[in-house]
Order: sequence, then C-alpha cells, then structure tokens
Amino acid sequence: MLRVGVGTPSQTKIPPLELPRYGAERLCGIRCLSTQLKSEIPGESALTAMAIQRLDALVVLNVTSSGFERRGGGATGYVKEIYLAHLIPHSPLMSQSPENGQSSDGVGANWSISTPMDLDVLSQQDFLAIVEGLEAEFRREFVAQQVDTDHERVLLVGVMTNDVTPDRFEDGLAEIERLVDTAGGEVVQTMQQKRSRPHPQTVVGAGKVQEIALTVQTLGASLVVFDRDLSPAQVRNLELQTGVRVVDRTEVILDIFAQRAQSRAGKLQVELAQLEYMLPRLTGRGQAMSRLGGGIGTRGPGETKLETERRAIQRRIARLQKEVNQLQAHRSRLRQRRQQHEVPTVAVVGYTNAGKSTLLNSLTNAEVYTADQLFATLDPTTRRLPIADAVTGNLREILLTDTVGFIHELPPPLMDSFRATLEEVTEADALLHVVDLSHPAWQSHIRSVMSLLSDMPVTPGPILVAFNKIDSVDSDTLALAQDEFPQAVFISASKCLGLETLRQNLSQLVQYVES
Repeated sequence: MLRVGVGTPSQTKIPPLELPRYGAERLCGIRCLSTQLKSEIPGESALTAMAIQRLDALVVLNVTSSGFERRGGGATGYVKEIYLAHLIPHSPLMSQSPENGQSSDGVGANWSISTPMDLDVLSQQDFLAIVEGLEAEFRREFVAQQVDTDHERVLLVGVMTNDVTPDRFEDGLAEIERLVDTAGGEVVQTMQQKRSRPHPQTVVGAGKVQEIALTVQTLGASLVVFDRDLSPAQVRNLELQTGVRVVDRTEVILDIFAQRAQSRAGKLQVELAQLEYMLPRLTGRGQAMSRLGGGIGTRGPGETKLETERRAIQRRIARLQKEVNQLQAHRSRLRQRRQQHEVPTVAVVGYTNAGKSTLLNSLTNAEVYTADQLFATLDPTTRRLPIADAVTGNLREILLTDTVGFIHELPPPLMDSFRATLEEVTEADALLHVVDLSHPAWQSHIRSVMSLLSDMPVTPGPILVAFNKIDSVDSDTLALAQDEFPQAVFISASKCLGLETLRQNLSQLVQYVES
C-alpha cells in the first residue's frame, strides 16, 4: 500500500487506531520516506511522529535544487544526503544530548539515526532483517514487562487548573493512584500539566497529547487514566491519538465497585451506574458502531447498530431502576419495622478507607470484610450494639449501620444508583463520622464528607466525630485535631483503643436524639 501525504511527518502521521499493526511489542509495518529542502538531520518533531506511529523506519532525503530550469517551470534537483532513522528498545524517555539534539553516537531519546548516506548504501539496506531484529528485541522487553507484573500498566495524567490549589491537586493525584492500585492496575509513570482550564477537545494541550502518546509507546502502557472526568468526545480524541484505552476517574471508581459488589443489591446498583455512564459514550466506540445522520446519503432502512445498542441499554436501565425502587421500598419497610420497636439507629459514615468496617467488627463482631483498600466494602451491614443507658445505666441496644465510603466528588451515577444505600444515612437517628487521622489530607476528607451530607435530600441527624487510627499519628497532629474538634472521640479500631469512651458518647448521642 502506498500513501502520500503533503506536510511534515508530524502533520501527516496516521492515527494509531488506523495503523496495520500497533502495540508495544512490535512495529507497525509502515516505512516513511520524507523529503526536505534543508540540509539537516531529521528534527525531533519528525522523530516523535515516527515513535508514536512505531514506523518500521523513517528515511529523510535532503533535496537540493541544481539551479537549472526545466521545461514547464520549476527546477530540477538532486538528493544531497540521506538519513535513516528507526526506533530502539531499552531507551530512556528523554535524551541527554548535546546542542544538536542527538548524542555523539547518533542515538536520540527513542531512536537511532544513521550518519549521512547515499542512495546506493540505502538500497543495500535489508529492511526486513532490521525490522525482524528490532521486533525481537521489543518482544523480549514486552514479555519481561508482563512477567514483572500481572497488573495493567497505567500511565496517569493529572491536570492542574486555576481553581485547584497545589495541595488539593497533589492529594487528588495520590488518591487516583490509590484507586488505580485498588482496581488492579500499576501506575508506571505520572505526567502533569498546568492549564488555566482543560482543553475542550483533549483536556491537555496538543504537545502534551503527543508526549503522552510517545510515553505510552516507550513504557508499553496499556491504559491512560486521567485524574478528572472526561467528556465522550475527549475520550474519543485521546484514544485516537494515543492508540490505547483512555478512562477517567469515574470509570476507575465504577470498575472498583463492580469488583467489590457482593450482594445482589450491590451488583444491581453497580450495573445501573455503569449503564448510565456508558449510554452517552456509545458514539464512536468501535468501528462497527454505525451512526444515524440527518442529511443526504445518511438515511436508510432499519436501525443502525448504534441505535439498537442505545435502545437496549435504555430498556435495561429502566428495568434496573424499577428493581432499585423495589429495593428502596423493601429497605424502607425494614426501617419502619425497626422504628416501631423503638430501636435507635446510628449510621457509620466517613471517607473511604477510614476504618468504618473495622470499627463495626471491633464493636459488634460483625465479621465484615476489611482491607487497606479504597471501597473495600459496598454493601451496608447493620448490627446490634449493647450500650449502657446514659440516664439509668441499664443495658440497652442500638443499631449500627456500616455504609459505603464517601470520596471527593463522588460520581453522580453512583449517587443516583446507590440512593437506596445512602438512604440509610438520611433515615438514621444519628451519624457516627469516622475520620482517618493518619491520612495527610484528613481535614479535606472531613470537608468532602460534610459537603456530600449537606447534598442529601433529607438533612441527617446529629453527628459524632470519631478520629480513627490514632496509633499511627504524631502528637502534633493529635493535638491539632483535639483543638479543632474538642467534642470528638479519639480511637484506634484495629487496636481497640478508646472504644469504651466511644460507647459512652454514643449513649449520650442517642439520649440527646430521644429527648
């Protein structure tokens, strides 16, 4: 196949998804022959385009005019010098090179460039042998990467805009890295860009997109994760230019929820959230998806596959919403039954991985699954907790309900789909807000939880704050928390520290609600 383009190699490059072959372990099967009037070695822009497309080779012909006019206008010319460039394995991402951008032995950031040669030497090159040798090395490198880890190799991209403080940005990057790890991925590199606002088409600038595509190929990454939500158009544009899947923060969280959901109710709500997220992103997903249009040449009999898929998803969403409503009604009846028996209910809330399930296990022997992971448990668990009455001293019972962990900017599809679970918060008589004091961003976590609670359709009851993991914090942090929250309780759920004081405070909280 012969393809002719007018422009520089970077301007005429083929999108990765349109290449015959594409992957970190092999070259694409295309060789590029480029001409230029300047007598110089290939520039970094052309070499980067070669790396992104994983061309078999880039041949640059420096053409010089002879000065003789030929019949019909124009001038004849001759090839002054030729350069041959190709990719090389096991190379650093950035070149530590002299002024001309290349090292003395002709090796650049991800490529090797020959010394000037003539046409006779070029014609004697065995390109098939060169490509086979390079692909063998790339394949060994790729296999070694796969042996090193069973996780998906992820390139993480963070975008800092003017409305985000540096501390909040760094906390967000650390959190998305934890989310990727929880989802089963391995972050191989993190890239950042500071912009006044996200680019409407690609989030980051054109130069950064090219750098991302090059890094994906250099590191053999199979997935690019952004630290923010992306529009369907942004995802399509980025995937087209990088050649790998691109997901946003919401999709990572949805994937975690899909892995963690155990009960039928949890799986039901996760599927609903995923379908609601997927519906507006169908267009452009896969070449088999045809599109409806409104102009000449776009009309035809029957439905396109895109419309068929969309209609099927809408029907499935309607069925799932009906089941969620039934689940909501069932839980409402259970709550009414508990209220008839006049058993006070306390909902345990907090940022994800704050230690809510560990605390429930320590207080009630609930045997709920716990792990040092984000969103380790999704399904609400209710257990009875005996406490001493704050007035009479007699033993009585309250109900503790563990709820799904909160997170900064909880995706709207999850808020909507988990409304049956979150109603456990709004219907509770009081809340126990568990805070991980050992986390560097514990103050930000408190603000995020309180912000989500304020957005609830029904204002929750009184709140008791319990600072957890005090065995892992220094004295200065502990003193700061005690000064800012003098009414709070300080505990270590895993070490069973301060739990008796917590029971006493819960008893006083319930007494306050009942009075």
